[in-house]
Amino acid sequence: MTSVAQPPSSAGELTVIQVTVSDPRVRPLLRELGDEYSTRYGKDAHAELARYPDEEFTRPHGGVLLLVLERGEPVAGGAFRRYDATTAELKRIWTHSAHRRRGLARLVVAELEHEARARGYRRVYLTTGPRQPEARGLYLATGYTPLFDTSADPESIGPLPFEKHLPAEART
Repeated sequence: MTSVAQPPSSAGELTVIQVTVSDPRVRPLLRELGDEYSTRYGKDAHAELARYPDEEFTRPHGGVLLLVLERGEPVAGGAFRRYDATTAELKRIWTHSAHRRRGLARLVVAELEHEARARGYRRVYLTTGPRQPEARGLYLATGYTPLFDTSADPESIGPLPFEKHLPAEART
């Protein structure tokens, strides 16, 4: 992957790279996501992160795991896995706790959408937890369609599903 323009509020150059789950730079993503989920939902959510085999986030299996690096350190990341032949499922969207409110999650989602389009996916699907209002806001703000009643109490719904249809890659 190539270096990308940094958000206006960022101080250093950002680089987006593809990695495997076993890359040591992924550890902060997995640790913080597990801790965050455990805090919000009151159970050890690290098991949820292990629910999908690591290979589902690799190219041969239709997936990818991206990290955003700033001065070589991971500050954000996310992944997708094959949901079906035309749909990528976003997973593990993360911004380092010390780097929030900089637009990094939007960058991650945009990069994942770009990669999904390049691989021929035409739709992106995801779920987020009912106790993650910032994630819900992110997906609404980035053009995702909620597949649930947005006026209902999120706790009464469970995981909140979203989708977005991707335009075909422009041919040059």
